[in-house]
Amino acid sequence: MRILVCNDDGIYSPGIAALADVAAAFGTVQVVAPNAEQSAMGQAITASRPLSYRPTPAVGPSAYRVNGTPADCVTLGAHNWGKVDIVLSGCNLGFNVGNAVWHSGTLAAAKQAALLGIRGIAFSAPASVEKYDALKPWMHRVLETLLPQQGLKLVNVNLPEEPRGMIWTRISVRQYEGLIVPTKDPKGRELYWFSATPLEAAPEGTERWAVEQHRISMSPLCLDLTGHRQLGALRADHPLDEELARTVSPPKSSPEAAKKVAQEEASAAAGPQHP
Repeated sequence: MRILVCNDDGIYSPGIAALADVAAAFGTVQVVAPNAEQSAMGQAITASRPLSYRPTPAVGPSAYRVNGTPADCVTLGAHNWGKVDIVLSGCNLGFNVGNAVWHSGTLAAAKQAALLGIRGIAFSAPASVEKYDALKPWMHRVLETLLPQQGLKLVNVNLPEEPRGMIWTRISVRQYEGLIVPTKDPKGRELYWFSATPLEAAPEGTERWAVEQHRISMSPLCLDLTGHRQLGALRADHPLDEELARTVSPPKSSPEAAKKVAQEEASAAAGPQHP
């Protein structure tokens, strides 16, 4: 098994060293990670400049650093290695639960793998963890559990300190109070900190509830964000032009139509062009 290990904390993070060490028991490991911290970068990709891909022997004989995002690292790593069976991302310095799944660079690397047709697993642990020796056996147990499950394409794992077991969980979706904390720089210019305070407790069965109970949470995820129940209800109660579209449009777009939309996507990713 060829295992690509990435993260968002950077190539020199102790978390990625611990995860790579555990992963080595399951196959051949290659580490590809950002050359600097990319926390909360989400699934951003670099489209406006070329990227570097540099060997980093201080981390290991098969380790590379990229001057880009976690998603960049997965894409470049998979391209340069040729064949990747699974991507492991982490171990993040801090939990990725609740609203963090939207902007986590750690989880974004696993999601990027899923977009490329590769299985992805994201690992996170408390930021207070300084040594991973006590968590490594649990990380090994997580991989023993997840790797045989070929149908699990994307999983978010959170490991508390002193785990008492493992459970399957769902995402903690809660309302947050999005606080803006103003401050000033030494010259008196205004600056702002973002802060998010949850307005309710985490429900039972969620990943946040699990780590509060010292249980390792394992949340199966999917890339399809469609609200299927709402979509079905809307099509039934408020039909639009679906019937006409099915009647006059082919079930599969023509190559010309597909190419035009793809070109528009590429133009948007590249940003505005200046003379």
